[in-house]
This record gives sequence, structure tokens and C-alpha cells, in this order.
Amino acid sequence: MTRIKTHCIVALLLTTVLAVPAHARFVQPAPCKNSFTQDREIAEGKKAAALVYKEMPVLPDSSPVTQYVQQLGAKLVQFAPGYQWPFSFHVVNQADINAFALPGGPIFVNLGTIQAAETEAQLAGVMAHEISHVVMRHATCNITKQQGQAPWWALGQLAAGVLLPGAGGALAAEGVGAAAGMTFLKMGRDAEKQADLMGADMAYDAGYDPRGMVQFFEIIQGKYGEGGSQFLSDHPNPGNRTEYVNAEIATLPPREHWIMTTPEFQKIHKLVSGMHAYSAKEIASGAWKKHGANAAPGGSQPVDLRPSGGWKTLDSSGFSVQYPGSWQALEKAGAGATIAPANGVVAADTDNSTVIYGVIIDNFQPQQGADLEAATNQLIAGIQKGNPGVKAATEMEDVRVNQLPAKSVEFLNQSTSAGGTERDWLVTIARGDGSLSYLVFVAPQKDFEALRPTFEQILRTFRMNR
Repeated sequence: MTRIKTHCIVALLLTTVLAVPAHARFVQPAPCKNSFTQDREIAEGKKAAALVYKEMPVLPDSSPVTQYVQQLGAKLVQFAPGYQWPFSFHVVNQADINAFALPGGPIFVNLGTIQAAETEAQLAGVMAHEISHVVMRHATCNITKQQGQAPWWALGQLAAGVLLPGAGGALAAEGVGAAAGMTFLKMGRDAEKQADLMGADMAYDAGYDPRGMVQFFEIIQGKYGEGGSQFLSDHPNPGNRTEYVNAEIATLPPREHWIMTTPEFQKIHKLVSGMHAYSAKEIASGAWKKHGANAAPGGSQPVDLRPSGGWKTLDSSGFSVQYPGSWQALEKAGAGATIAPANGVVAADTDNSTVIYGVIIDNFQPQQGADLEAATNQLIAGIQKGNPGVKAATEMEDVRVNQLPAKSVEFLNQSTSAGGTERDWLVTIARGDGSLSYLVFVAPQKDFEALRPTFEQILRTFRMNR
């Protein structure tokens, strides 16, 4: 697989709760019986989160998708009432529409949830719901009620139940997770209603249209039919969610302007629409571990190599380029981008981007005074250091890109994600400030020639903004 270091596109997660909601109408119920201190709840939640990372394909913090979810979570928790829990936000590379909260603050959102959401307000409603479960300590109240003061290892067994959200008892019967573990995330109907109401208020206070939560319930019901708004098996439907959430919204002061969606959501939604998300059965089988936490098995999702939909233009701060309308483009901070067909990109398991089909565009700063050839060799050395299997397949050649001198060289690389040998075509162009702009065109060796005309057309349209 080709791995090129990316830049963060959003701010790091803020973990401090800053304010109490100013307008929330939902009255938090009296604390439930709980044998956990707040410090112990936080400690046990961290242990449970570590087990989730071990047993589920969690995207890394360096993933643009995770960073976006962390940014959204940080915005919402400013309006979470009560104790300042150290919230953290994570994305599970799972197709099922679901999310879950662990004791003390760790919150996990399935990739399928982000793919299904149509607006940021809808996703904010889901996340505010989960934040509310943490605020009201529903998880440890459940444990206290069911098992008394459970030791941390019992909590770990409960956390293992998150392997099966939405999968029912069939997978548990196959030995994947203890049936007792499912009780950890199965909230009662009263707890679900409380989280709905507090979550609607929280989304409202953050500036979002709180109807986004109701809209998302309708999306789930449309996908799964009657009962679909249960957030799968671990979120039992308290009744007519749409009715009582709308009634709660009616108690909130009206606003002229709501946040429905944002450019950041639209960029991330475009990215995740082309990502492979694992099914519950794939996760239960452990097959994902063979490919890294976020890499899809080679060939598991078809990639349409035929460009369609005309051509679009990406205008970045450092360059402009055209690409097929059926492909997706994600800009990175600075002067970079990844452009790929649907299913051509899988999220990385380190702070890199893994591209199976597509083009990576970025800048490189060589040692001072290096000419184009020397600078290109420095870049190649850096790529090969991070990818020891990369071997040159052609000599370095002089080419021109829109009348500018450039260098071209192709490589072969053994890639598990590509299902065999991968071909990478590197083109470098000198910038006026002494840095390089470079493009890496990527595809499995067996498909590269079919994509070469598209790659060449992309290269012909590449222009630097000096």
C-alpha cells in the first residue's frame, strides 16, 4: 500500500467541559444508585476502551474522520451539564449504524453512522445522545444494578459486548463476546428517553437544529424498517421518539438560524462514502486484524475504474487540478489532497493515508539548494524509508507539466491492501520557493494501465498557484 504522511485537518480534541446549558428545558432525573466513584468510573472506562481498541477496527486519531468527530464532540461537550467528564471520541470502522458510550467519557461512533447521516445536525444529535448517557452515568448504574460493584475485569467482559451491536444473539452463540457483555450497552427505555431529551437540548445549545436527531431516527427506520429507530439492539426504543423529542423541541426558544450542516461535514461525508466499513460478521471473524485496523481486505469492495460524471476542478491554496466527477477529493491542510474513486481509499492505521486507487498530491521541502533531481531523490529516499518494499520500476525521466520542468519515475510495491503488486507513478515539479509539488498515482499493477489515461489527464490539468 502507498503511505504518504498527511497533515491534521482539524483541531485536537478538547476534553474539558466549559459550560452548563443556558436554555435546556429537560430536567435531569435524580442520580441513580451507583457504587462507582467518579474517579473509578473514569479509570474503568479507560480500561474498557483499551479492550475495544484491541477487539474492534478503531480508526486512529490521525484519521481525518476521527479528527472531525473529535472536533464535533468537543463542540458539544461544552454544553454538557454537571460533572466535567474527560470525554474522548473515536470512530469504529463498522458498517452498522450505531454508537456507544463507555463509563467516564469514551464515546465510539460507527463509520456506518457517519455514512448514513445526511447533515451535521443529524450526527450531532447522535453524539449528544451518547454524551448524555455519560452525563447521567447510565452504564455504571446498570452495572451496579445488575452485578453490584463489579471488578474491572468484569467491566472488561461487559465492554467486550460492544463487538456485537446490532448482531443479536447469533454471534454471541458462536463464542464471539459473552452474552453477559451485551447487558452493558443495553440501556433501559427510561435511560434512552432521558438521553434523547438531554441530547436534543444539548444539540440546541450548540446551535444545531435539534430536529436532526428525529431526522436520523427516520433514516434508521427507513433502512431497517419498523423498529429501526432502536439504534440497533443496544438502544431499545422508548416509544414514539419523534413525538416526545418534537415536544421537547417545542419548549425551546425559537431561533432564526440553525446549523444544519457545514463544509467540514460535507468534506468528511464525501470521504467516508468511498470507504469500506466492516460488517459485524467480518469483525467477529477477526479478518480485519490481518489488514491493519483500518484497511479493507483487498478486492472486498469493487472500484469502478471508468471515470464518469464529467470533470471537476479542485482549487487549493497551492495548486489547481481537474479530476473525474465520479471521484472524490479531500483537501489536506497546507497544499495537499487525495483524489480517488469510490472505495479507492481506506483509512490508515498510522498517521498516514492509505490509497489503493487514486492520486496523492502534496508538497516536499528538500535540503536547501537542491536542484530538481536531487530534491526528487531526497523525496524518494523518504518514501522508501517508510515503505521498504518500494522498488524503482523505471529510470527517472525528464518530463514537463504545463511547460514546467518535472521528473517522473515509477515504482512497484507489494501491498496486502492492493491484493498483490501495486504500481506507483511519482511526478515532481519544482516550486519557486525551493520546495517540490509532487503527485503519486496509485493502482494495483493489474489495473494500472487501465487507469493510466485518466492519470495522464489529471496530470495535464495540474497547475501550481505560486
